[in-house]
Amino acid sequence: MNKILLRFLSLIFIFILVGFSVIMNPEPVFAQVNTINYNNANLENRDFSHTNLVGGTFVAAEMRGTNFQDANLTNAIFTKGVLLKANLESANLMGALVDRVTFDSANLRNAIFTEATLTRSRFYDADITGADFTDALIDRYQVSLLCQRADGVNPVTGVSTRDSLGCR
Repeated sequence: MNKILLRFLSLIFIFILVGFSVIMNPEPVFAQVNTINYNNANLENRDFSHTNLVGGTFVAAEMRGTNFQDANLTNAIFTKGVLLKANLESANLMGALVDRVTFDSANLRNAIFTEATLTRSRFYDADITGADFTDALIDRYQVSLLCQRADGVNPVTGVSTRDSLGCR
């Protein structure tokens, strides 16, 4: 009986030691090792055309005149950004989070914004010909302004800009 009790106590002691060593020597966890981070960066007039920027973060970045033509920006995060006169022609922003971003006078021809969140963002004088906004979350006021100049069909998705915005 003593041998069984001794083995049982030894096993418990080993588990306690292993648990204590794990707690005292934790390995760091990197959830997004390969995340592209351009937060608070000055990216004015930079060329990111044809670049894979999936999941990239562009928080409070200055991006006036930046070229994102044909870039893959799926699930990217753009918040508090300035994309004044930027080129996002044929860029893929599917599922992107775009909050408080200025797209004034930007080239958004044939861009894909499906399932993107485009809250509190401006599109004054942006060229949205052929852009696809299917299932995107956009402020109603911006949708009404975009519908005034919505035209074209996206060559990748085959969806008209007017239909994707729900224009009447």
